[in-house]
Amino acid sequence: MIKSLTRRNLGLAAGMATAVALTAASMIAFTATAAPISGEQAPTFADVVTASGETISLANFTDKTVVLEWTNHDCPFVKKHYAEPVKNMQTLQTGAAENDVVWIQVISSAPGKQGHLEADAALAKNAERGATPSYTILDPNGDVGRAYEAKTTPHMYVIDGAGTLAYQGAIDSIRSAKVDDIAVATNYVTAALMAVSATDVPEVTSSAPYGCSVKY
Repeated sequence: MIKSLTRRNLGLAAGMATAVALTAASMIAFTATAAPISGEQAPTFADVVTASGETISLANFTDKTVVLEWTNHDCPFVKKHYAEPVKNMQTLQTGAAENDVVWIQVISSAPGKQGHLEADAALAKNAERGATPSYTILDPNGDVGRAYEAKTTPHMYVIDGAGTLAYQGAIDSIRSAKVDDIAVATNYVTAALMAVSATDVPEVTSSAPYGCSVKY
């Protein structure tokens, strides 16, 4: 009887250990895939390849403000913000560079899907429309996009120098593909950058993004 009880207790202990291990694994998985939260640490990325052939990590930009811009050159909503003569996105990129902000454009379209570009084509597209991001990340596997839960093009993120996600969501307050709406919309990215520059919290820290779905 003693042997029987011992085996039973060992079985129960093993079962409990397995349950604890599974619970811990579930918690780790949840943490790893949790949606990014404004005001908390931004999801990190490391050793990603840019269109220029460089390898960069978010950790490279400690103490600098970083903007992430998800893009798809064929999306009407992206075309709206790159359209001439307004050149809204290009103007934001230029202003960011002048204020030592790192602007990272991300292409998460999978091969064969709308918006996918190889390195040379991505650089050529930016040259064609006068875009000047600091870097253009090629993310054909969607790893960076999924880490940030990027849903649309454009989908914008502002990260402060401490690595905190200061803003995420739409580029501005008017959900349309009309260029004329840019002038009367509230630009959430500009507002977030101004707040971060003043070591303040943006009035709007998150909003629902609008645009074309990211083509994972």
